[in-house]
Amino acid sequence: MAEPQQKFIRRLTEIVGEQGVLSAPEAFESYAVDWRQRYHGRPIAVVKPASTSEVATVVSLCAENRIAIVPQGGNTGMVGGATPDDTGTQLILNVSRMNRVLAVDLVNNTMTVQAGCVLAALQQVAREKQRLFPLSLASEGSCEIGGNLSTNAGGTGVLRYGNTRELTLGLEVVLASGEIWSALKGLRKDNTGYDLKHLFIGAEGTLGVITAAVLKLFPLPTGRATAVVAMDTPQNALSLLSLLQARCGERLTGFELFSDLCLNLVGKHFPGCRSPFDLPHPQYALVELSDSRSNEEVQLLLEESLGHAMEHGMANDVAIAVSEAQSARFWALRENISEAQAAEGRNVKHDVSVPISNIADFLDAADAELEKLMPGVRMVTFGHLGDGNLHYNVSPPLTMSAEAFMDQADALNEACLLYTSPSPRD
Repeated sequence: MAEPQQKFIRRLTEIVGEQGVLSAPEAFESYAVDWRQRYHGRPIAVVKPASTSEVATVVSLCAENRIAIVPQGGNTGMVGGATPDDTGTQLILNVSRMNRVLAVDLVNNTMTVQAGCVLAALQQVAREKQRLFPLSLASEGSCEIGGNLSTNAGGTGVLRYGNTRELTLGLEVVLASGEIWSALKGLRKDNTGYDLKHLFIGAEGTLGVITAAVLKLFPLPTGRATAVVAMDTPQNALSLLSLLQARCGERLTGFELFSDLCLNLVGKHFPGCRSPFDLPHPQYALVELSDSRSNEEVQLLLEESLGHAMEHGMANDVAIAVSEAQSARFWALRENISEAQAAEGRNVKHDVSVPISNIADFLDAADAELEKLMPGVRMVTFGHLGDGNLHYNVSPPLTMSAEAFMDQADALNEACLLYTSPSPRD
């Protein structure tokens, strides 16, 4: 290692302590590769500050030495945004040691947390206080709130509660200069000028390092009902979504779409996950209602609504969970799709948003285009139908090698891109 880099690492160690710097390749290897093992980087080191002041001092040092920073949280991203390049000139700044809940205000329904808090831990803190923090992702056991904020994460509760942006009242950020911008306010109404926090939410760390946030809490629902609905087409799912919104209102908390291929992959790679139906169906919707009413009342509302859907040809079959354990098994069918596809082999992922009314047309057109480009291609499509966000993923034909398939990745991406911005319906 060159002397300037050694000097830089010694200075980092003085700031955060020896336990906060990983400079040997074998020590920082897991930080330098993304979750999918697609992108491999070579950083100068990994620095893990334990406080906002330490982050600010590290960032100032990097500014003085013109060293690029790659902010990182739980490193669960799938597009390489938290992975350095291979030049050996970038520093990974990992916030995982900053994992404290600083305050919980039950009257204001907020909690103030550091950026390194694991999402599932925040959900648990809220539940222990009889509150709900509704952000929920498949990676919630390891992703961190700083990363959720920097990517404006959506998840399964967007339909009712909105993206991470809508769940955030205040932020603390270390700017590129090393200055600390603090607006950890729990105000519901704040019309005093520009709302600067929105510059940083979704900016993926390009404008600063988020170090803390004030998040919204909600009353903990006392009643919940979950069902898997089998149907023929995505258009049936859109009709069902409209029906449930009309009959259930804001009680409709989740509405997830996934195909039979998704279900088959989950069953193949997670033997404990089984379809609730005896016969296969082309498409499925995972539906959840939650409310302050009792389980029995919410369950009855869902049963009546889905019965109406079947009578009007929107659904072929329905399985309604009769226990919390069965509800968890239904959710596992949806949450294990990404890992099941990864276990199946190489794939090309797309995370796209289209107007809800165009989802069925998008799937029809994009599926046909990709099948024409690559006969036998397997479309692993699933996502949050209620907000128009689909994971439009592509797996190779069974007869094609992974190498030959990945050689066509750019063509597949271009074909998909053609259909991501269709014109709204009349």
